[in-house]
Amino acid sequence: MTAFGVSISMVYPIVKSLHRHGIKEEQLFGMVDMNPELLRDVDTRIEAMDLEKLMHAAASCTEDAFFGLHQGENIAFEDMGVLGYVMLHSKTIGDALRAYQRYNVILYNGFNLDWEVKENKLQIQLHFQPHAPMSRHCIEDMASSVYHLTCRLSNRKIPLHSVQFSHENPGDAAAYVSTFGVEPSFSAKTSSICMDREVLDFPVLYANPKLLSLFENVAKKDSKAITQENTLSYQIVKWLNECMPMFLPTLNQTADNFGVSSRTLQADLKDENTSYSKLSIEVRKVLAESYLTEGEHSVGDIAYLLHFSEPSAFQNAFKRWTGVSPGKYRLMVDNSKVNRLSE
Repeated sequence: MTAFGVSISMVYPIVKSLHRHGIKEEQLFGMVDMNPELLRDVDTRIEAMDLEKLMHAAASCTEDAFFGLHQGENIAFEDMGVLGYVMLHSKTIGDALRAYQRYNVILYNGFNLDWEVKENKLQIQLHFQPHAPMSRHCIEDMASSVYHLTCRLSNRKIPLHSVQFSHENPGDAAAYVSTFGVEPSFSAKTSSICMDREVLDFPVLYANPKLLSLFENVAKKDSKAITQENTLSYQIVKWLNECMPMFLPTLNQTADNFGVSSRTLQADLKDENTSYSKLSIEVRKVLAESYLTEGEHSVGDIAYLLHFSEPSAFQNAFKRWTGVSPGKYRLMVDNSKVNRLSE
């Protein structure tokens, strides 16, 4: 019942790596039975499991047992879209990490980071939504990218005190020492990297306050839209609009469509401070206002399109919603159009 978790832009760095190996994206997508045309639409979001499949396939066809680790090393700010640019123009490393927390939903709503400071040490923890156990490649990609982005933002090599992963030891420490400078521990409760606490106060080398304001406004808008898409109420409103004007789904029909009981659906909507009744009323109200504004349908036609038993039932409902009758609402819209034309 939620929007897909991963922006297609997270696949672009994988494709770039494959191109360096002379491998086309068609081969990669063919290995996991996905359509490479998905790459052409920047607004596409895929399931987390699809990203997992692509990472495994990329590791296989490049014969790189540490593909995720190396992906993280090569991460570029432009690979992260607007989030990358917000981080690039943040004042300090701490500000950049907080921006990562706020806006990472733009890239992947199943992953985020947190940190704690103990005895002048900063431990950055990686958190993954438990949709399924994350693959080693994805976890190592995230850890490696967070570390190398921090180094690039501060323009210095940051020594790590420790690195730990929740997955098992693959049996070769050399690749990790090359990436992090230390040998990690494995089978830990969480995956994390640990460095000096003072890193949070390191200034970001090329920070520009004006550009930060510009990019952050875009990031706020994008993250808000994605967060809304992940609500059940958003998905139900979308479903109701798709069903209209063919039919107005009942509560039970809507619950069946989302694969839950009507009681569960109502309980979940209550958690979002709404109800099925409120959502269906809002959909009908918005459609009614749109039909009346367009002026192509009579009040009787609109009553039929919105599945009222008769025009009078629609008229009473509309007045209850807006405080005016459909006829008066249409007159107000017409007068407003005339006034705009005369200005």
